[in-house]
Amino acid sequence: MRSTCRFARCLTPWIVGCGLLAAPAWAADHNDPNAINSIFADIAPSPADLYDLFGFPSDDKSQGEQVVVALTFASVPKTGVFDTDLLYRIQFDPDPRASLAMGDEVGLGSLLKYAEAVGKKYINFKPSEVRVTFNKDNQAKVDFLGFPGGDFSQVVDTNKVINLKTPDGFVVKTFVGGRDDAFFNDLPGFFRSINYVPQYYKLPVTNKKMAEAKIPKTLIELEGNSFFNFDKNLPDWGINFKKDMPKQPFEWKGDKFYKDENGNFRFVYSGQDARAGGDVNAIVLEMPLKFLTKTPETERVVRAWGESWVLKASAKAKAIPDHKQWSLLAKLRGADSMPSPVAGFNNRLSDYKKTDVDGVPFLDAALNLREDEKQLADNVKLAEVYVKRFAHLGWGFGPSIGALGLKSCFDHSDSPVSVYKVYDLPLDAFKRAKKCFFQRVNMPDNSWNVKGLDIKPPKTFEIFVPNVASIDMDTNGSWPFGRRFEDQVATRFLSLFLDMQEGCGGKPCSVETLNNPALWASAPIEPKTVPNPLKNDKAFLSEFPYLAEPWQ
Repeated sequence: MRSTCRFARCLTPWIVGCGLLAAPAWAADHNDPNAINSIFADIAPSPADLYDLFGFPSDDKSQGEQVVVALTFASVPKTGVFDTDLLYRIQFDPDPRASLAMGDEVGLGSLLKYAEAVGKKYINFKPSEVRVTFNKDNQAKVDFLGFPGGDFSQVVDTNKVINLKTPDGFVVKTFVGGRDDAFFNDLPGFFRSINYVPQYYKLPVTNKKMAEAKIPKTLIELEGNSFFNFDKNLPDWGINFKKDMPKQPFEWKGDKFYKDENGNFRFVYSGQDARAGGDVNAIVLEMPLKFLTKTPETERVVRAWGESWVLKASAKAKAIPDHKQWSLLAKLRGADSMPSPVAGFNNRLSDYKKTDVDGVPFLDAALNLREDEKQLADNVKLAEVYVKRFAHLGWGFGPSIGALGLKSCFDHSDSPVSVYKVYDLPLDAFKRAKKCFFQRVNMPDNSWNVKGLDIKPPKTFEIFVPNVASIDMDTNGSWPFGRRFEDQVATRFLSLFLDMQEGCGGKPCSVETLNNPALWASAPIEPKTVPNPLKNDKAFLSEFPYLAEPWQ
């Protein structure tokens, strides 16, 4: 207890005064649905595995305001080479900033009312979109559909920056090719925090219900958790190799956090970049706001998300559930009357199965449990699921935060150790998590608000619903006002469990609190590192396409 108080005292002055691993042997899990989750022992890496969606306002004002959007995904079959069985979509919805908001009433009804309002907006939603397909010569066909200036298409060479001329006279910078992975993250540490079995053991996807062991989530190792605690004799376990599944069930019957001989906790994170030296394939676009909307002066928030679709005729599609809409269409028309799906420059969605959706970082891994049927941008029907899941995570992360002398927004009844608890009723879960959902996130300073406008940061729940990147054109696009390449979003996600009002030694916390090295240097914990790396393995470029050259 004395060391915890010492940490809290060390934290306060900082608040007042401031504001290379080898690549893993298997593909890293960024944001997978289970059907293509290659961390499972029997799932091969898939080009349908979306990694990240980035979006922010460009500094290039040569065509007026412009927005940058980048979709990254697994470099399969290899870096810069694309699969003809895949179709990728990036969708865009420019909106007024205040079109959707939760309001000030704190209650489950208010939260669900907000979700319902989002749902009504998306029922007849017809966003503009970019579809990208590939031929056997590794060329890409880029289709622009539903934009105010009209539809157009162009075949482009991959791995080159191409300027595409739009029907209304604008230029869209386009890059489709291989790049260095922009995701700098301690993925094994995150999976250790949720006791995620397939990262550390040879678990087949047929046993996906066992993926998360029934052991409390935690930021600090649990005393006696031999299934997942760091093993100094096997430092590469969970990074370059996995163990066989144990015969005994994954259970933990302890009652305290682990402490070493010096009284320090053991951090589940290493702070090392599991994706250092790794590549991605990417679609990067830089386009004028006037190309996206006829009313750029009022539609200031560009909501964007990415999707991957796999050709039905491909063997890759066997494990992917059928999209209900297209299955119904096939029945109505008769299976024999439907044209056979063909690979190549085929942008007909009815020939594909939707596989992965990427909008909000860590939403799929943290709240969706990577379930195939939850790959949605319009995720309003999952609101109650998110309430229950967030509370489940809160029982793990909340006590961990408290043990370190910080204050959590989650009501865990001052539990001295993480607890494994699931909920059947959303109301029970909401009572514990309501402060987290309705608090506004704090930014570390005002650098994000480049125009000095009266813009309020979102409340936590508004970040998750809908599952889109909301790029605010009057900001610099730093998460949650978009997502810049340099944002350490994994650590910022953890900050959502902090009490933003007074959780840091009686002072406000921010989305960057847990990303401050001075904080962890003063903590009673080993190793003394931020949870995730502070920067990428390669520096980002200052000009389009912004992502660094690939390693291979």
